[in-house]
Amino acid sequence: MTTSLNPNQAAETTTLEQAILEAVTEARSTCEQSGTDSAGCAVAWDIVEELQAEKAHQQQAKHSKNSLESYCDRHPEAVECLIYDV
Repeated sequence: MTTSLNPNQAAETTTLEQAILEAVTEARSTCEQSGTDSAGCAVAWDIVEELQAEKAHQQQAKHSKNSLESYCDRHPEAVECLIYDV
């Protein structure tokens, strides 16, 4: 699991945020032109929802370690870090 954001992920996040903003603008425009009950409007907002879900998924994937996890990485033999199978 990746614990930090590398430059490619940072660029990907920025690109994803831009894509969300563009999709929202497009969805609003589509709904104004074809009506809020149209299939095109629903599809446009579905695209926005999918992009937002992907952004949320990427944010969950960024797991930062807590202090115990960091300590155990440095000192795996410490009593606090031992894992026992029962």
